[in-house]
Amino acid sequence: MAKSQLRLVDVWKTYKLGLVDLTVLAEINLEIKAGDFVVILGPSGSGKSTLLNMISCLDTPTKGEVFLDNENVSNLTEDELAEVRGRKIGFVFQQFNLLPHLTAIENVALPTIFQGLEESLRQEQAKKILSSLDLGDRINHRPLELSGGEQQRVAVARSLINNPEIIVADEPTGNVDSHTGEKIMKILTDLNKQEGKTMIIVTHDTGLAHLGHQVINIKDGRIISIDKND
Repeated sequence: MAKSQLRLVDVWKTYKLGLVDLTVLAEINLEIKAGDFVVILGPSGSGKSTLLNMISCLDTPTKGEVFLDNENVSNLTEDELAEVRGRKIGFVFQQFNLLPHLTAIENVALPTIFQGLEESLRQEQAKKILSSLDLGDRINHRPLELSGGEQQRVAVARSLINNPEIIVADEPTGNVDSHTGEKIMKILTDLNKQEGKTMIIVTHDTGLAHLGHQVINIKDGRIISIDKND
């Protein structure tokens, strides 16, 4: 049986807006096992991105507990959270978040700087991953010299550079056409099936639901259902 990799126990997130408390997550209870493919579905404003921030150690709850590999990360400092993220979690963002003045290989290698890897090894690993995503001939191109699909593949490569156990993707097909979106999702599903990466996708696209082992439906900051796919 797969181990429990992520657990959220009665998680709430509330922001203070002047004299008003705005609760964006409430009573979130969730378990994700190693090797799961999880799709989080919800409309804009449902709280799905905030939930992703909790899962990926980008933020901590106002109330409740988050466990990553049985370690309670709910009360870690920002520096401690950053160290955990760097070792265990890779990110794919809707807006790609590539640095425009860096080449593809430099963008991909960037996270390894914070892991203390030597430059030659950084370059070697980045080139290998880019080549595996059919970008071997684009490694010295800057983002504006790449198509949207190529930029998203560079972003996927960057998420893999530290060999994380978990990949989280926020609307990974949101800024590409449908054909390119299918290619991106195939890359992510292959990483899950072939390499056993835990995959967590946030989207408003119900057409992606069939890909998930777990499909988490969220509305108004609450989980309204968790569906299982065979």
